[in-house]
Amino acid sequence: MAQWLPMSRRLAGRYRNRGADLEDLYQVAAMGLVKAVDRYEAARGAFEAFAIPTINGEIKRHFRDSLWSVHVPRRVQELRNKVRVARSELQAAQRGEPTIGELAAQCGLQEDEVRDGLEALQAFKSLSLDAKSSSTEGEGVALADSLGTTEPGFDTVIDREAVKPALRALPERESKILYMRFFQDKTQNQIADELGLSQMHISRLLTRTCSRVREQALAAHQDAA
Repeated sequence: MAQWLPMSRRLAGRYRNRGADLEDLYQVAAMGLVKAVDRYEAARGAFEAFAIPTINGEIKRHFRDSLWSVHVPRRVQELRNKVRVARSELQAAQRGEPTIGELAAQCGLQEDEVRDGLEALQAFKSLSLDAKSSSTEGEGVALADSLGTTEPGFDTVIDREAVKPALRALPERESKILYMRFFQDKTQNQIADELGLSQMHISRLLTRTCSRVREQALAAHQDAA
């Protein structure tokens, strides 16, 4: 097998400067060579003709499965490869950066697919959260400092908007009881005394009304989804 190692290294060298360490590519190509030796049968013809696709396939799988910093769907990875090849071909044939339309025509894709492929070209490696971004003042700002955070108040706004239709549809007495309990912070006994009802009756009305509002809000959310 040692006599074929130079061939595997040449094949690995074709993938240099694509974001992978060259020594790692040599190792991956050597692994592909081992697999080719294990699977080869004389009936398949010349060993070299069988080994080259096997080694190339192993290297491509390495790029596909091991080098992305985040999971990227295989469809987007394939778009990236097509766009990369098309852009290289157009750059060799003309001056300047090819347009989205030219890339789409060159690789037979829709323009939206080309945009996805171009975006993937820039996303092969992720940036550290400590990476500095440029600023007009000349001092970089850490990427982590520019990321947004979850605003707990958003959930409250969403919940309020969800129950508004159900609250508007309540009878006047149930609406008043809810207002007194949750906005005026009155106890059930205080509400009962003010409305001339028993505390037990107020408790049942509150439970029934809250359940109805909740069910209507959930049903509206499910219909919207």
